[in-house]
Amino acid sequence: MTADIAPFQAITISRLAHRLAVEGRSIIHMEFGQPSTGAPAAAIREAHRILDADGMGYWESPMLRTRIARHYAEAYGVELDPDQVLLTCGASPALVLALTTLFAPGARVAIARPGYVAYRNTLKALHMVPIEMACGAAERFQVTAAAIEAMEPKPDGLIVASPANPTGTIIAPDELQAIAETCRRHGIRIVSDEIYHGLSYAGATASMLEVEPQALIINSFSKYFSMAGWRLGWLVVPPTLIEAAKARIGNLFLTPPSLSQHAGLIAFDCRDELEGHIATYARNRDLMLAALPTLGLARIAPPDGAFYIYADIGHLTDDSLAFCTRLLEDTGVATAPGVDFDPVEGHRFMRFSFAVSTDRIEQAIERIKPWFAERATEAGAKPAFPLHGKGL
Repeated sequence: MTADIAPFQAITISRLAHRLAVEGRSIIHMEFGQPSTGAPAAAIREAHRILDADGMGYWESPMLRTRIARHYAEAYGVELDPDQVLLTCGASPALVLALTTLFAPGARVAIARPGYVAYRNTLKALHMVPIEMACGAAERFQVTAAAIEAMEPKPDGLIVASPANPTGTIIAPDELQAIAETCRRHGIRIVSDEIYHGLSYAGATASMLEVEPQALIINSFSKYFSMAGWRLGWLVVPPTLIEAAKARIGNLFLTPPSLSQHAGLIAFDCRDELEGHIATYARNRDLMLAALPTLGLARIAPPDGAFYIYADIGHLTDDSLAFCTRLLEDTGVATAPGVDFDPVEGHRFMRFSFAVSTDRIEQAIERIKPWFAERATEAGAKPAFPLHGKGL
């Protein structure tokens, strides 16, 4: 029997947005966590050179695996054998690879709620059981060691994301260590999704590898490196799982695109350009945080990293999908409904992505301010009570 997989409603919103654009509407895309910037200029130049010089084929770049291993030493002080780095066609196959390497069908894997929609649905598709942990403002919308300790029965595994999607919250280093120690004590295997590393507005982000060398680490060129369409990511596995993971990747996915691997190697050394993107996101974040009170959105998750704001709209609606659909149709601003990330409470939340250009953020705010004012009048809503000051 196949699994019952819910649709990704942000994709539904995006399809409508593209249809409206074909009809001549001006659309601002804030529904996906997709940087509006392209790959670094030097990486694109390298791709042009390779297209003329290399016939390409199935290939896993040893240079790129070595460069990624060096990145862990430089950024986190963690020494890796390049053989521990497996290149994938983005983070999504890396998630499938991690889960199938660690767990059998029927395994119970804990995830945060709210959390990335594909965690829940990928687990279901693999006939594993997602165990959703309700994470609210008191926990900064993140998994905690105390919550794991309180679970009975204990899960077989845990997926951690820091910074997280949809909230952007970051787990503090001491809490990350406590989570690792709790999971070790109870034999819970950890998969850490670190695709938003490098995108932080509240200091450096620790890697789970710093406190748990047996964890499996997912990362991607899609976010920090601004290479979403190149479909390139990686999975770090402990030495004991290298052969098992390689067997699965060879049968299920083969290799990522050769062209992307050549470009990705160059992208690692384009830090000045990439850090310029972070400066843009930081400006966009500041603009959004300043605008939110004028929209009546005072209850938000702390956007420590990534490029999202997860906002409570419960004073305006109990149907976030209909709300986001109407917002798009009326203003041309596409956003993501909270039901993607939280099937229980998400009907009263929405997610904004501020990964677009700053001028688009400014245009979006100008468009949606009067629209939110009208919705507040319709609902007879009072301003929401702040959960944590300015959301930081």
